[in-house]
Amino acid sequence: MPNTRSAAKMMRVSERKRMRNRPVRSAVRGAVARARRELTGADPAQASELVQAAVQALDRAAQKGVIHRNAAARRKSRLMKRLNAAQTAG
Repeated sequence: MPNTRSAAKMMRVSERKRMRNRPVRSAVRGAVARARRELTGADPAQASELVQAAVQALDRAAQKGVIHRNAAARRKSRLMKRLNAAQTAG
Protein backbone atom coordinates (compact mmCIF):
# COMPACT_ATOMS: atom_id res chain seq x y z
CA MET A 1 0.00 0.00 0.00
CA PRO A 2 1.50 3.36 -0.99
CA ASN A 3 2.21 5.87 1.76
CA THR A 4 2.09 9.09 -0.27
CA ARG A 5 -0.02 10.51 -3.08
CA SER A 6 2.96 10.42 -5.44
CA ALA A 7 3.59 6.77 -4.59
CA ALA A 8 -0.06 5.98 -5.32
CA LYS A 9 0.19 7.74 -8.67
CA MET A 10 3.40 5.89 -9.54
CA MET A 11 1.65 2.63 -8.75
CA ARG A 12 -1.15 3.51 -11.17
CA VAL A 13 1.30 4.60 -13.85
CA SER A 14 3.44 1.48 -13.52
CA GLU A 15 0.34 -0.72 -13.74
CA ARG A 16 -0.72 1.03 -16.98
CA LYS A 17 2.77 0.57 -18.41
CA ARG A 18 2.80 -3.08 -17.37
CA MET A 19 -0.50 -3.71 -19.14
CA ARG A 20 0.74 -1.92 -22.25
CA ASN A 21 4.03 -3.83 -22.34
CA ARG A 22 2.63 -7.28 -21.57
CA PRO A 23 1.38 -8.19 -25.08
CA VAL A 24 4.63 -6.99 -26.68
CA ARG A 25 6.73 -9.03 -24.25
CA SER A 26 4.48 -12.04 -24.80
CA ALA A 27 4.81 -11.73 -28.59
CA VAL A 28 8.60 -11.64 -28.25
CA ARG A 29 8.64 -14.72 -26.04
CA GLY A 30 6.39 -16.60 -28.47
CA ALA A 31 8.41 -15.64 -31.54
CA VAL A 32 11.69 -16.63 -29.92
CA ALA A 33 10.22 -19.91 -28.67
CA ARG A 34 8.87 -20.79 -32.14
CA ALA A 35 12.22 -19.99 -33.72
CA ARG A 36 14.17 -22.08 -31.19
CA ARG A 37 11.74 -24.99 -31.59
CA GLU A 38 12.14 -24.89 -35.38
CA LEU A 39 15.94 -24.72 -35.11
CA THR A 40 15.91 -28.24 -33.69
CA GLY A 41 13.66 -29.37 -36.56
CA ALA A 42 14.65 -30.49 -40.02
CA ASP A 43 13.59 -27.54 -42.20
CA PRO A 44 16.30 -24.84 -42.30
CA ALA A 45 14.28 -22.52 -44.56
CA GLN A 46 11.36 -22.47 -42.12
CA ALA A 47 13.79 -21.94 -39.23
CA SER A 48 15.36 -19.00 -41.04
CA GLU A 49 11.95 -17.36 -41.54
CA LEU A 50 11.00 -17.83 -37.90
CA VAL A 51 14.34 -16.46 -36.70
CA GLN A 52 13.79 -13.41 -38.90
CA ALA A 53 10.33 -12.92 -37.36
CA ALA A 54 11.81 -13.24 -33.87
CA VAL A 55 14.48 -10.67 -34.70
CA GLN A 56 11.80 -8.26 -35.89
CA ALA A 57 9.78 -8.80 -32.72
CA LEU A 58 12.87 -8.18 -30.58
CA ASP A 59 13.70 -5.00 -32.50
CA ARG A 60 10.13 -3.76 -32.11
CA ALA A 61 10.14 -4.42 -28.38
CA ALA A 62 13.50 -2.68 -27.96
CA GLN A 63 12.30 0.31 -29.98
CA LYS A 64 9.25 0.64 -27.73
CA GLY A 65 11.40 0.34 -24.63
CA VAL A 66 9.75 -2.86 -23.45
CA ILE A 67 13.12 -4.59 -23.25
CA HIS A 68 16.56 -3.00 -23.16
CA ARG A 69 18.29 -2.64 -26.52
CA ASN A 70 21.32 -4.59 -25.31
CA ALA A 71 19.06 -7.42 -24.14
CA ALA A 72 17.45 -7.50 -27.57
CA ALA A 73 20.87 -7.54 -29.24
CA ARG A 74 22.04 -10.36 -26.98
CA ARG A 75 18.97 -12.48 -27.73
CA LYS A 76 19.28 -11.83 -31.47
CA SER A 77 22.94 -12.80 -31.35
CA ARG A 78 22.17 -16.07 -29.58
CA LEU A 79 19.40 -16.89 -32.07
CA MET A 80 21.64 -16.18 -35.06
CA LYS A 81 24.41 -18.26 -33.52
CA ARG A 82 22.02 -21.21 -33.23
CA LEU A 83 20.74 -20.66 -36.76
CA ASN A 84 24.25 -20.60 -38.22
CA ALA A 85 25.21 -23.73 -36.29
CA ALA A 86 22.07 -25.53 -37.52
CA GLN A 87 22.72 -24.51 -41.13
CA THR A 88 26.35 -25.62 -41.12
CA ALA A 89 25.47 -28.90 -39.40
CA GLY A 90 22.53 -29.62 -41.69
